[in-house]
Amino acid sequence: MMYKPRLVVSLAFGLLAALPARSEIRLPSLIADHMILQEGEKVCIWGQSDPEERVTVRFRGQMRSATADDNGHWRVELDPTTPGGPFEMTIAGTNVIQLRDIYVGQVWVCAGQSNMWWPMKWSDRTASEIAQGGSPRIHLYRVRRCPSPSPLPDAGGKWVDCNPNTVAEFSAVGYFFGRELQQSLGGPIGLIESAYGATPAESWTDVAWLKKDPDFKAIFDRWRRTVDDYCRAWPGYVKRYQAWKQACDAAKRSNRPIPPKPAAPQPHPSVNPYQPGGLYNSMVYPLANYRIKGVIWYQGEQNADRGYQYRKLFPTLIRCWRNTWKMNDLPFLFVQLANYMKPNPQPVPSRWAELREAQLLTAEKVPDTGLVVAVDVGAADTIHPRDKWDVGRRLALVALSEVYGKKVVCYGPLYDAMAVENARIRIRFKYSQYGLVTRGGGELKGFIVAGSDRKFVPARATIDGDTVVVWSDAVRNPVAVRYAWADNPVCNLYNRAGLPAVPFRTDDWPGVTAGVR
Repeated sequence: MMYKPRLVVSLAFGLLAALPARSEIRLPSLIADHMILQEGEKVCIWGQSDPEERVTVRFRGQMRSATADDNGHWRVELDPTTPGGPFEMTIAGTNVIQLRDIYVGQVWVCAGQSNMWWPMKWSDRTASEIAQGGSPRIHLYRVRRCPSPSPLPDAGGKWVDCNPNTVAEFSAVGYFFGRELQQSLGGPIGLIESAYGATPAESWTDVAWLKKDPDFKAIFDRWRRTVDDYCRAWPGYVKRYQAWKQACDAAKRSNRPIPPKPAAPQPHPSVNPYQPGGLYNSMVYPLANYRIKGVIWYQGEQNADRGYQYRKLFPTLIRCWRNTWKMNDLPFLFVQLANYMKPNPQPVPSRWAELREAQLLTAEKVPDTGLVVAVDVGAADTIHPRDKWDVGRRLALVALSEVYGKKVVCYGPLYDAMAVENARIRIRFKYSQYGLVTRGGGELKGFIVAGSDRKFVPARATIDGDTVVVWSDAVRNPVAVRYAWADNPVCNLYNRAGLPAVPFRTDDWPGVTAGVR
């Protein structure tokens, strides 16, 4: 009489074990405690669960549900909401997840290479900010730094509020930018740091977009050579490794020191940050569902030997990112290359000047972009200047003016037109209504002039009202002027708001990077 029930119970447990286990709702790392949601935009909440599972999201009086697809992916959109916090969010399905300390405010992505990644703890003017723990109204998220040959579903970071530990490790440019916004706008600020040192723009661009332009074929050719070099080096490493293992065994038998291990080829192509699209796949694509206000970008050093190509590559990157977020007018603000390397008093070709020009052309031709000049905050002996406060503040000025409509001066003098007057050239500027000044007083510096022979010589210059007059006794018939056209120019033209003039040239003569791809 006791045997039969036991058999039924055993069969029941066997049937349950054969069924697939129900999985709980899983959220991406962006949807978590402490997150900042973009005000005025639809709120996208997404994740994974069992196929066909019904998931319900409750937030600030709203309730929306969605059914997971055959792969278990689900997505819910909430109506735009007003700034404030802290709030809670409930996500319910098989299990219930309660998210806390959520704010609604302004969300910006802080992206680029090492000068965007450069942390607060290694920068100037940061000791008091770190000690105070930054601003509690600013929350931070750092994307995992790891390239990928294919798109990844998650950014691998974690939302945190500002405290002495988190702010010390965060991007100094990003933090100072966010702090200026928070102090001016008053609401919560979310900063998403997505930066990887020594990386070129093509790594941050979707491969599909790069393949649209034959001018980028050289990028793929170069990458194929990198992969081929790795593959050719691998068999030799395997032989050296096997010989090393035998040498280790012999050393152990004779009680001799173990020989040094041979180094493997580095890095493996799958984790090489130079792979086209590799950082887009892992550090941009996973952010696509998360609503943002805009992007600040600090990159270009790794493309400085290809300035002319950057004229097309950088706008392609911007269009690619806007397509990723489905926002054709996504604000994209960027930093022009800072001054670097030993100053040269003589006019010489400059790859860095040509990259800066490519950045300026992008700002002039691509809508909803903004350029920040940093040619006065760099250093001769390091590619990582410690002054990130000026850069972050200038980015914030552009955002406040161009994105938020605040009445602030955000641009320095920008070349507009030239006129030859006898043996002199008069330069006119945009934004000259803010006044032209020589920073620190004294003689105006940074100008060179050339005649039809295209040979530039140092020039004298003086401010005349809202124009600058440039000349050299060595050039009787000048035809072209350049300003701050060097790797590390000595230049001092500003406006009365303390913002530097944008480096420029009046000619379009081919540069040293014109044929470099």
